[in-house]
Amino acid sequence: MSDVTLAVTDWIDASFEHDVAGGLAAFNRAQLGPSHQRDLAVSLYRDDEFLGGLAGYTAWDWLFVKWLWIREDARRAGLGTRALEAAETEARKRGCRAAWLDTVNPAARALYARHGYETFGEIADFHAGQSRYFMQKRF
Repeated sequence: MSDVTLAVTDWIDASFEHDVAGGLAAFNRAQLGPSHQRDLAVSLYRDDEFLGGLAGYTAWDWLFVKWLWIREDARRAGLGTRALEAAETEARKRGCRAAWLDTVNPAARALYARHGYETFGEIADFHAGQSRYFMQKRF
């Protein structure tokens, strides 16, 4: 296909993202069936003060934990555990049978391991000598 033009940019146009994401979603749907993807968020507040939370989604009977963050001055109070447990509870209600995530933070990795997550992959020296760990938990 010598008549194909290739362009590399440092931004993602909304229509480009729509076309690529839509094409990939259609391909995946044909291979795996409908994903039934739904966002899942857990917010932690003290009165009106935001302390942190978890963001992810459920799809194909799995929970994906995209982000779990607790404000520095609220850490070591069990809030990460509460957010993770709440997300897992909601995922089970949605019919999920497992969860997965990735992290570069050793403290976060330890938290996940305490909650039954097992490492299934690692990118050694992902950046600055830190590894990136991929973890899963079957419910």
